[in-house]
Amino acid sequence: MNKIEKKICIVGAGGFGRESLLCVIDSIAETDLKIEEVACFMVDDQYLTDRTLLGVEVIPRSSFDPKHYHVVVAIGDPVKRQKMVESLPSETIFTSIIHPTAVISKWVQIGKGAIITANVVITCDIKIGKHAQLNLHTTIGHDCEFGDYFTTAPGANISGNCKFGDGVYFGTNSAVREGVSICNNVTIGMGGVVVKNIHESGVYIGNPLRKLEKK
Repeated sequence: MNKIEKKICIVGAGGFGRESLLCVIDSIAETDLKIEEVACFMVDDQYLTDRTLLGVEVIPRSSFDPKHYHVVVAIGDPVKRQKMVESLPSETIFTSIIHPTAVISKWVQIGKGAIITANVVITCDIKIGKHAQLNLHTTIGHDCEFGDYFTTAPGANISGNCKFGDGVYFGTNSAVREGVSICNNVTIGMGGVVVKNIHESGVYIGNPLRKLEKK
């Protein structure tokens, strides 16, 4: 691989955006490509403070032309990520970033716009929707199905035969028992343990799990 036609444009230069760039760097490590030839960041104009970050160009949103890029949205919050995706031009082409250490069988379907980081394990007969983000050491068991904007923090463990809706977020070191279903727009906090179905959107924490009521 000596040449690319379009750069990967990583939308968002926060913590997860920079970690996403590291996935790209590791992916091209065995090639003669240079990261500045392969990727760039894009941020909203008001957040543009530096023109380079981690060795790659940072472009303002006002200069973004979708004809020149393949795009991933590296915003950790699934709600904000969806808003960004939907605000981009209709002709935007979304790509995925998958770290070379991720273990993903051929019996896995992943929607466009995914970011899958180091040491993620996705086994078999699994469907993942668009614009998912799976953070370090996430594991997913057999026969699971996830909606769009599914998101995990590091160390999330999901057993087999689970079904999640859109916009579900699993915090660091959270876990779910086999066969559990979760509705749209549910957040599981750090260390949360899910052992039964969740039918109501909201934030859930603890072990045993409980819904965090709004004040």
